[in-house]
Amino acid sequence: MALLTILTYPDPRLHTVAQPVAKVDDEVQQLVRDMLETMYEAKGVGLAATQVDVHRRVLVADVSETRDQPLVFINPTLVWASDERQVAEEGCLSVPGYYDGVERAVQVRVQAWDEHGQSREVHAEGLLAVCLQHEMDHLAGKVFVEYLSRSSATESRPNCKSKPERRGCSRVRVVLRAPRRLRHGPCRRCATPDTRLLAVLTQPDRPAGQWPAAAALAG
Repeated sequence: MALLTILTYPDPRLHTVAQPVAKVDDEVQQLVRDMLETMYEAKGVGLAATQVDVHRRVLVADVSETRDQPLVFINPTLVWASDERQVAEEGCLSVPGYYDGVERAVQVRVQAWDEHGQSREVHAEGLLAVCLQHEMDHLAGKVFVEYLSRSSATESRPNCKSKPERRGCSRVRVVLRAPRRLRHGPCRRCATPDTRLLAVLTQPDRPAGQWPAAAALAG
C-alpha cells in the first residue's frame, strides 16, 4: 500500500468529473487499498478518488469509532434520499482547517459495487449519510465549500482587532483563526455592527483532518 497525495482546494483538478469503473480488477483493488491507507493516515472518515487525482468513481469511508469498519463504494449511485433534511457541520481533507454547516438529506440509499465487484445497496443515516453525499459530490467535481457563500471561503482579515475601512461598503466580512474552544464565545464577541463573522478556522489546536465532536471531517 502507499500513501497518496490529497489535492487541496482550489486545485482545479477537484472539479474533474469522475468516470465509471468498467470492472474491478487488480488496479482498482490497489487503488482502494491505497485510498483507505491515505484516509486513515489523514484522520478522515471518507475519501473520494477525485481527491487523490484519480478520476474514477471510487470512494471509501469508515465512520466507526474503532476505525476498523472500512466501506468501499465503486460506481456509487444515489437511488433514494429522504425528504427530511438537516444542516450538519462538515469539514474536508481537501479544505484543511475549514468547517461549516451544509444542508443534506438525513437518510440515503446508495447502490454500488464493493471491492470485489459485488453489487449492493446500502441504507445510510446520520454521519454515514452525510459522508456518502459529501464524497459523491467530489466524484461529481464539487467541493463542499461551494455550497456556502463564496465570500466565506475567500475573504478574510488578519484578526478580530482590525477595524473595517469605510470605502463605500457597509460591512466587512471576517474569518478568524482561533483554537476550537474559543469559536463560539470570545471570537464571536469580536463582531461589531460593521463586521460579519463568517467562520472561525480551528486548525491550530488539532491534527489535520480530525473530526469535530458533533460532526466529522469527510474527504
